[in-house]
Amino acid sequence: MKLIIAAIKPFKLEEVREALTATGVRGMMVTEIKGFGTQSGHTEIYRGAEYAVNYVPKVKIETVVPDSMAETVVETIQKAARTDKIGDGKIFVLDVEGAVRVRTGETGEAAL
Repeated sequence: MKLIIAAIKPFKLEEVREALTATGVRGMMVTEIKGFGTQSGHTEIYRGAEYAVNYVPKVKIETVVPDSMAETVVETIQKAARTDKIGDGKIFVLDVEGAVRVRTGETGEAAL
C-alpha cells in the first residue's frame, strides 16, 4: 500500500476530489496548511503598510491506496491540481506497512 500526500492550491481541492473519486479512490483526509517552497511567500499592502506573508495557504490531501493504483492517483492529482503557475504544490508517495479498520478489525488492503 502507498500513502500519497499532496499539497495543492486550496481552490483546486474540489476538482482534485472529483478526479480521485472517478479513479476509484474511496477516501481521503484533507487538512488546511500553510507553508513555503520555491514561492517563499510574498508581500501585501494593508492600510498603506507593506508586510511580508511568509507562508502560503495550501490544502494537504492524504490517501492510502493499493500499490497498483499509486501511479494513477499521482497522475490524477497532478493533472487536476495543475495551473502551470508557481506554487501548484508537491506530491509525496510513501510505503505503508499496514492498516486496520477500527469498526471491523479488517487489516491490510481490505481495511482501505
